[in-house]
Amino acid sequence: MALLARLVTWLNAWFVKPAGGDSRPPFLDIDAVYPSLRSLEAAYPAIRDEALAVMEGVDSIPVYDELDPVQHCISAVTPGHWRVYYLRAMGRPAEPHSSRCPRTTEALAGVPDVFQAQFSILDPGKTVPAHRGPFSGYLRYHLGLIVPEVEPPRLRVADEVRAWRNGEGMLFDDRFEHEVYNTSTEFRVVLIVDILRPMPLPQRLVNRALVPVIRRFYGRPVLERARQYAEATERLDRAA
Repeated sequence: MALLARLVTWLNAWFVKPAGGDSRPPFLDIDAVYPSLRSLEAAYPAIRDEALAVMEGVDSIPVYDELDPVQHCISAVTPGHWRVYYLRAMGRPAEPHSSRCPRTTEALAGVPDVFQAQFSILDPGKTVPAHRGPFSGYLRYHLGLIVPEVEPPRLRVADEVRAWRNGEGMLFDDRFEHEVYNTSTEFRVVLIVDILRPMPLPQRLVNRALVPVIRRFYGRPVLERARQYAEATERLDRAA
């Protein structure tokens, strides 16, 4: 385990070195780094409609740590719920959710190298404590879908704080410490999309080789739990 931890630490540093190492910016210019993400903003009305449909059954959507127990330390330590509705996980569609959101799935198909995608739903008043993403092989994009206009929720990445806006995207480096504040009295829903970090060829080849390994040992159980929750919800709906 100690050897694996040292390897991950080395990979994280090696992957971010071309971007400036510790001096790299926390938020990135979408047009300069990953312009294809702009297509999601163009599809915002359709994506928002599907998110609203998902929200009709919000109470049946599992909280984050029910699907991914590793996230308990950030999902379950503050009052309220952080729910996730997976659309893709580790490069694979998350069924049946992907089929239930065809227009969002179609929009995601137009973005190369999507690693993960999900609707992220914060309860009113829910905060997410400071944490770092575990792996520097991806960048994280947020598209505001249902964002309260009064006291809009905010995201701090390193020393920079930004508020979400409906229909607007932001791209940031998940490896920096970041936290979320939803002090409003309403839900906050965003589309989270993790894309493989653009890197020089040697790092890019290693990163791509790691994706199926991560999917097998980490992503497969998450996808299976998401499927089981969805099927259980379907059975309850039919019984009602």
